[in-house]
Amino acid sequence: MTAQARPFLVFCLMSLLLQPQDAQDPEMVQYIFRRFQMLEQGLEKCRQDTRAYIQEFQEFSKKVSADLERCHLYKTEYKSEMHHLGGRVERAQREIDYLEYIRTSETCIEEDKMVMEKQIKDSEEEQKVRTLLNSSCDNMLTGIKSMKIVKTTKDTHGCWMKDISNNSTKIYFLSGSRNNTIWEFTNMKAFMEGKPTPRKLVLLLSWQGTGQVVYRGFLFFHNHGTPNEIIKYNLQKKSVEDRMLLPGSYGIPVYQHTPWTHIDLAVDEHGLWAIHREIDHLIITKIDPETMAVEHTWTSFCSSRDAEAAFLLCGVLYVVYSRGRQSSRIINCVYDVLGTINKQDIPTLVFPKRQRVHSMIHYNPQEKQLYSWNDGSQIIYKLQTKRKQAGP
Repeated sequence: MTAQARPFLVFCLMSLLLQPQDAQDPEMVQYIFRRFQMLEQGLEKCRQDTRAYIQEFQEFSKKVSADLERCHLYKTEYKSEMHHLGGRVERAQREIDYLEYIRTSETCIEEDKMVMEKQIKDSEEEQKVRTLLNSSCDNMLTGIKSMKIVKTTKDTHGCWMKDISNNSTKIYFLSGSRNNTIWEFTNMKAFMEGKPTPRKLVLLLSWQGTGQVVYRGFLFFHNHGTPNEIIKYNLQKKSVEDRMLLPGSYGIPVYQHTPWTHIDLAVDEHGLWAIHREIDHLIITKIDPETMAVEHTWTSFCSSRDAEAAFLLCGVLYVVYSRGRQSSRIINCVYDVLGTINKQDIPTLVFPKRQRVHSMIHYNPQEKQLYSWNDGSQIIYKLQTKRKQAGP
């Protein structure tokens, strides 16, 4: 609207809106004129804002168009790169398949080589064990036919035995599961009658448990306060001859029902052994009594749960189990280190009477009988044996 037209428009509106008497009022005319000016200013501002918005939208539209163009360009480049990458992946997969084929072939050869080496090692190990256990003993236990209570003492736990290798008649009496005093009787009669007065030996070290043995003039025992130290004590010189740390022994009970024994030593036709425990399985370790060195170790399948004692006979471990104080004592697990016993040939082995828990059971290979300690009674069990039958 031009400046010349505005007064005319204002005059016309005033003529229409004002009454004749009001049209002559100059103040009213001025007021209406100012209001129209304000209205015109508002319309002008709206027109300017609309023009600015249109310009901004046009610029935004150009920017979006440019961005869409770039996106299209990027999409084309991305598709090209993906196609190129797909080709590279396909080539890499072919190379991987080829390498896998080569590796599989080499692995098969390596596995065959490892199997062969293992077979050779197992054969050498078996030959080593057979050489180690070169005794002609091939007997197995078939029955426990009788028992004899030799003596009864006040001590619930203890250990008694003969020197197995020297054809000695002496009886060694070790009372308690932790002590350092040994009583040496001249023979079985002197032990039963208590006369003549036995020889007293006081050790500087105490033993742990009831798993001691006397072998070739030496007392072998688990040193109290240590998890796995075995002492070799010279009974004649009254001094410690040697000692060793038993690998795989951690100071835990060997048998559930005799928790005071952490290492159970044993002697059979093959020599000196140690029975100990790892997790729930009984471990058998062959020891050279001269050098106190480990000769070989076997992990048996026999459990320590519900067990109270064990012994070895001709390289075969026999584990005695019981379900309670008054239940029968049964040998429920037999483990042959040479694997020569047929499992079907193992009979049910039950002790003659329902005794209480055995504090110890040791086999005497010269007399072919068991020495045991049961609730204060020193007992001998006579055994029945036969030749082993080779297993499958």
